[in-house]
Amino acid sequence: MARDPRARRAARHLQAPTSAPREPRREPLTVERIVDAALHVVETQGYDALTIRAITAELGVSPSSLYKHVVNKADIDDLIIGRLCSELVLPEPDPDRWRDQLRQVYGQMRDQYLRYPGISRAALAAVPTNLETLRVSEAILAILLAGGIPPQTAAWAMDSLSLYVAAYALELSLVRVRQTDPDDEWVLSRGELLRRLGSLPGDRFPHTREHAAELTSGSGHERFDFTLDLVLDSITR
Repeated sequence: MARDPRARRAARHLQAPTSAPREPRREPLTVERIVDAALHVVETQGYDALTIRAITAELGVSPSSLYKHVVNKADIDDLIIGRLCSELVLPEPDPDRWRDQLRQVYGQMRDQYLRYPGISRAALAAVPTNLETLRVSEAILAILLAGGIPPQTAAWAMDSLSLYVAAYALELSLVRVRQTDPDDEWVLSRGELLRRLGSLPGDRFPHTREHAAELTSGSGHERFDFTLDLVLDSITR
C-alpha cells in the first residue's frame, strides 16, 4: 500500500465502485395512498381539480399504475366519500334522543364536506356501494326506526336529508371560493345585499323590500339546522 497520503487518495479514485448506488425505494402504491392524494388535491385545489392526471402528479406515478388499483374517476369518488364516512362517529340508536342523534350525524357529514371544497358533488347521484358509506346509511336508518318512523318514510327521509346536506355544503363551498376570486366581485356581503334589496321599487317588490332583513338573516349554520328540523317535524306528523 502506498504510504504517501496523496498516493492513497489517487488509488481510491482509481478503484471501481464495489456496487451501484442504490436508488431510493419507492413506497408501494395502494388504494389508501390514492385516496390520500385525491383528498389532498380537493383540499388544496377544490373538487373541480380532481382528475386522474392530478392524482398521478400528486403521487408521481403513471396513469397505468393507478388503473391497477381503481377503475375510473367514479370509483375514486366512491372511495373518497367512503373515507369521509369512515371518520363519522355514529351513536347507538336512542328512541329518546333520535332527533339529536340525527343532527349530530348530519352535522359531522356537513363539516366533512366543507373541509374539502365541492367534494359533496361526489356524493350526489351516486349509488352507495362502499361499505363505510353503507355503514353510515345503516346507522341513520336505525336511528329513524328507533324514533318510531315507519320504514318507507324513514327511507325517503334519509334520502332527502342526505341530499340536502350535500347540496348545502356544495353551495357554501362555491360561495367561499367565489369570495376569494377577483373575477367574482358580484358576490355581495349581507350589508350590500340588504342595501340593494331595500332600494328595489316598492310597487314591484313590496314584500322583498319590506322583509329584506329576514331574507338575508342567519349566521353560522342556523339555516341548516332549521331545514333539518323542518324535515324531522314533517316526518313525525
